[in-house]
Amino acid sequence: MTSNLVHHGESFDGTPLGFATKSIHLGNGVDAETGAIRRPITLANAYALPYDPSDINWSSSDTNLYARNGHPNQRYLETKLANLENTEDAVVLASGVAALAATFTTVLNRGDHAVFSDTTYVAAYRLLNQILPEKYGIETSIVDSSDARNIANAIRPNTKLVHIETPANPTLKVTDIEAAATIAHEAGALLSVDNTFNSPFNVRPADLGADIVIESLTKYINGHGDALGGAIATRKEITDQIRFTYQVNYGGIISPFNAWLINRGSVTLPLRMKQHNASALAVAKHLESLPQVRFVAYPGLESHPHHEVAARQLARPDAGFGGVLAFGLDTDHDGHNRFVSKLNVITSAVSLGHDESLIVFLGEDDERQYLYPQEFHRGFFRLAVGLEDTDDLIRDIDHALAGAGL
Repeated sequence: MTSNLVHHGESFDGTPLGFATKSIHLGNGVDAETGAIRRPITLANAYALPYDPSDINWSSSDTNLYARNGHPNQRYLETKLANLENTEDAVVLASGVAALAATFTTVLNRGDHAVFSDTTYVAAYRLLNQILPEKYGIETSIVDSSDARNIANAIRPNTKLVHIETPANPTLKVTDIEAAATIAHEAGALLSVDNTFNSPFNVRPADLGADIVIESLTKYINGHGDALGGAIATRKEITDQIRFTYQVNYGGIISPFNAWLINRGSVTLPLRMKQHNASALAVAKHLESLPQVRFVAYPGLESHPHHEVAARQLARPDAGFGGVLAFGLDTDHDGHNRFVSKLNVITSAVSLGHDESLIVFLGEDDERQYLYPQEFHRGFFRLAVGLEDTDDLIRDIDHALAGAGL
């Protein structure tokens, strides 16, 4: 008889299993029909009904019924993520934005108030700053959450949610998760944390007091740039509401194939994150030494204003500060674009967490520009450092600067 203990994340001798072991084994198992040691992709959109289906709850997510209600590949991935995030449960949806929207529309109702970070992913910004207030009568306040006092000052009697993104996209500002959790809980509100730039390898917000942890699975947890997904890790009472409201009735379900791809990619998460962390820190230090560079924003640098907070929040001794940094050149708009055109290894494209390094030039007219620190106002880059040889990335940057005449 084969043992299935490790595949459920259970220790065989009382010693807790490590993050890498759980990344490999959780959500995996032996297929009962074939004996395969990898979970198959179950592409069916409907499942066989019992003899008498008349008493079935057609909005239930507890059994295999219809793929929008839930499916095996989704559940395998959810099991893994809840354990890695150290939460009671997790629900996986079609994208990171779906996870954000599901969180906001589930925990907030008309007349409620939410406080959120002044620098967040653009879709979260639009949801909280425009769509929810205008369409659903939900009040919101934008604050610089890197100073916890701003969160406290924005709390109202009807505040139900504090949402932070740390490090913030794209300015890399860092928020103290423990401080934000304390303020939210004293007000009777929930704290949700977008942890995409960290991944659970670097930071586990639930251990620091967060009620809800949101991950864009598209990024580091997938790691291969080939599948969309989002996760909400939290208490089961909240995931049950999200499944009923957003998954079943809004239809935000992830496809079986994408869930399978992300589960497959996640097994190498700890190995990849160590390389992302190390290379990004080396690239950030190199950029900081160059006279052509106006500024570098990366929490791993001691010069970063929130470095101590970021370091204090790390989940384990071998954790780091992620693979994303921002920097600006001492040049004009066209100079930034010339620099990108001369890059050979680093690819000009959006997203992050891929095996390849990706860079995007964010110009002077971003709709969130008024919320950015002053040094970002002349245009800047967001660089997502990949898994290439670190020296090749540094040489590519130097070569592009020379080729652009900078």
